[in-house]
Amino acid sequence: MKEGVREAERQRGLLRREFEAARGRWRVLGLYERFEQSIVLALTGVIAVITVAALWSLILEVLASLVLKRQFDVTEHAAFQRVFGMIFTVVIALEFKRSLLVAVERRQSIVQVRVILLLALLAVLRKLIILDLEETEAAKIVGLAAVLLALGAVYWAVREQDRRFGEG
Repeated sequence: MKEGVREAERQRGLLRREFEAARGRWRVLGLYERFEQSIVLALTGVIAVITVAALWSLILEVLASLVLKRQFDVTEHAAFQRVFGMIFTVVIALEFKRSLLVAVERRQSIVQVRVILLLALLAVLRKLIILDLEETEAAKIVGLAAVLLALGAVYWAVREQDRRFGEG
C-alpha cells in the first residue's frame, strides 16, 4: 500500500515539475509563438476527442459483429477491410496528435513536411486497404499506386535532407 502512495506522490511531483517547465517555456515565447502554441493545444484536444470517438466506434463495431451478431468472420474480405479501415483511422488520428505534441514540446515550426507526408501516406494506405478491388477501375488503382510512390519518394528525399543537416 505504501508503495502505491509513494508512486502517486512521485507522479504528482513529476507532473508538477513538468508543468513548471512548460510555464517557463511559455514565458519566453513571443506573441505569435504563443498564438501558434495555443492553436496546437486546441487542435490536440479536438483530435483527442475524435480519436476516442473513432476508437469507441471501432470497439462497438467489433463487439457488435463478433459478440452480438456472430457475423465477424476474419476470412470475409469486407469485414476485414471495414475493421482495418477503422483501425487505420485511429492510427492516423494518433499520429496526427503525436506530431502536434512534438511540435509543442520542441518549439519547432508547426508545419513539418515530413509529418504531412507521413499522414498522407497513411491516408492513401488506408484507402487502399478499404478499397473493393472488384468494383474499382484499374485507372484509380494505378493512380493511387502512383500517389504512394510519389509520396514515398518525397518522404525519402526530405528524410535524407534532414539527416544531412542533422535534423532527423
